[in-house]
Amino acid sequence: MNYLLHLAQTLASFALVLGVLISIHEMGHYLAARFCGITVEAFSLGFGPALKTWVDGRGTEWKISVLPLGGYVKMYGMSPDARAEAAAAGELFRTAEAYCEKQVWQRAIVAAAGPVANFLLAMVLFAVLLGVAGRQVPLPVVGEVIADSAAAHAGLRQGDEIRAVNGTKVALFEDLRQVVVASPNRDLTLLVHRGATDFSVTAHIVAAAAGGPGILGVKSGAMRTEPLGPLQAVAGGVAETWEVLRQTVLGLISIVTGRTSADELGGPISIAHMSGQVAQLGLASLVSFIALLSVNLGLVNLLPIPVLDGGHLMFYAAEALRGRPVPPRAQEYGYRVGVAIIACIFVFASFNDLVREGAFRWVAHLIG
Repeated sequence: MNYLLHLAQTLASFALVLGVLISIHEMGHYLAARFCGITVEAFSLGFGPALKTWVDGRGTEWKISVLPLGGYVKMYGMSPDARAEAAAAGELFRTAEAYCEKQVWQRAIVAAAGPVANFLLAMVLFAVLLGVAGRQVPLPVVGEVIADSAAAHAGLRQGDEIRAVNGTKVALFEDLRQVVVASPNRDLTLLVHRGATDFSVTAHIVAAAAGGPGILGVKSGAMRTEPLGPLQAVAGGVAETWEVLRQTVLGLISIVTGRTSADELGGPISIAHMSGQVAQLGLASLVSFIALLSVNLGLVNLLPIPVLDGGHLMFYAAEALRGRPVPPRAQEYGYRVGVAIIACIFVFASFNDLVREGAFRWVAHLIG
């Protein structure tokens, strides 16, 4: 019974996470299309048979479909042959409303709007979390001493509070880090509070590498919550989104260059599993997880792979440089290659998921 409840919670959390991410992403495309004067014929969350359908006053068909692994916005005149298809069907082609008749910069705006919407969602969610819960700030309290480090040689221990460096007070761990980083191959006098006593120690700061920053060799072991005002929360949300984006780009580069194993890639099964785990930790953790995935979704969609938004932007950049669209046959071959790449990544990531979840060990156990 507990297993069924856990499975139901995992699936519900997965559906919630994907629903939010996809709806925001597609809403970005939808609003950009409307802004550029393009008629939107359909807006679908998910693929396959529709569970619920309705049509709004502008004639857009809204659908919630069975498979929640994506979604799409169908715009009038998306096909380059839309004019010929309308003529063959004996219909009047509405040039002013057609996607294919818009300027290249307008089509680029529509393509980029989905990833941009995901980045904006992450900023908003991080800002809300910071505004409600405040910011966790590390304090200059020793949580761990690295073996054979400057801190270890100076006799620092877990729980020590560093109150001053060379007579200058430090209130935050960041204050301590800035002084240490700027002091390679120098001696620093640390005022340490341990138990009920204060005393001073001298630490010889070593350099991380020749000409590199200084390293003390401690990790923070205490945090303080700082309340943030609205403007600080917004700035913090932007900064947090940028940091997640930066770390994700570095992670992708590390995998592509072979410094990190491709086994780290995860797919839908990992996302579903993590959604269930994070949901058990509370609403704040789930919101933070959605923000993190939103950044990843926006970045992945900007990769220059045909069928992704980044692939469309690549074609539009080529069109802007050439002064005319990329030939239809070249686009067709590009989309085929793009589908093959995405399919291979999906299969590989899903295989990694199954290995991590122990599915193959379970099958081997059944066979055995």
